Amino acid sequence: MRQLPPLKAVQAFEAAARLGSFGAAAEELHLTPSAISHQIRLLEGRLGLGLFHRVHRAVVLTDAGRRYAETVSQAFGLIEAGTRAIERTDKSDILTVHSVPSVATQWLMPRLARFSTRYPDIDLRINASTDRIDLAASDADFDIRYGPLLPDTGVSVEPFPEEAIVVLCAPGHPLATSPEPRTPEALRGCTLVHSEINLYSWRDWLRDHPGAPVDLARGPRFDRSFMAIHAAADGLGVALESRLLLQRELDAGRIVLPFGNDGPRLVCHRLLWLRTKAHLPKMRAFRDWLFDELVEASLTMQAHPPLQGD
Repeated sequence: MRQLPPLKAVQAFEAAARLGSFGAAAEELHLTPSAISHQIRLLEGRLGLGLFHRVHRAVVLTDAGRRYAETVSQAFGLIEAGTRAIERTDKSDILTVHSVPSVATQWLMPRLARFSTRYPDIDLRINASTDRIDLAASDADFDIRYGPLLPDTGVSVEPFPEEAIVVLCAPGHPLATSPEPRTPEALRGCTLVHSEINLYSWRDWLRDHPGAPVDLARGPRFDRSFMAIHAAADGLGVALESRLLLQRELDAGRIVLPFGNDGPRLVCHRLLWLRTKAHLPKMRAFRDWLFDELVEASLTMQAHPPLQGD
């Protein structure tokens, strides 16, 4: 338990020290000079030393009083600044979400307005990186991670729904415009765009489609899915990515899915949070919203045509 002196006495001392007068302090605090004098004597008794020299009708800080006044003044300044800061905001909670960059860029950012509409009293702070964070150290409230993991003690993990891995390219790419049947054979001569850290790669795709005429040794390589998606949309080649990350580019007509809307399905992403914080309203709100959005995204994917323009 904190061993604090009476706050009314400290407030009276701070005002008298700052203004140099018991009378001025009394006027500021709407008290009488005798009440100020009483509070300061109470504080001096608590501290066991004098804070003011009383010289006739004037008061002068002792050396100890001067040192104490500096500390108390700083403390009141911090309280005042904190009060002003909180008065300038109209949101009661800030929720920090750490996410791998591709989910943050491709999936989470386009949906933030819907979260704000549903929960106007919660502000979101999004931190995007591949760095491992410590939820117990309050680096974030939630962490969205990619790939399999072993969670720390006290951390809950909920997997995203399975994600379909699909082939994508720009609408003007030969794979999209060719009248030939869209089979693995259609990839002959196509430049492949590689995502180097994905769970399912072109090498895995070739294993599932033996004999497909693709050159795994060539093509641009990226360590982030969002860069590979943008490269495909810009016409650099044919990419292989999670369907979950593609809706914005599909809606904008920047990419098409030449082999359809489905593919190998795997759990790619997971949501992590501290069990001790799960009961907080802002935590329940974000988790409920996130998985509602994932369900809605799944329904949207199922409704999307295999290839725009067919």
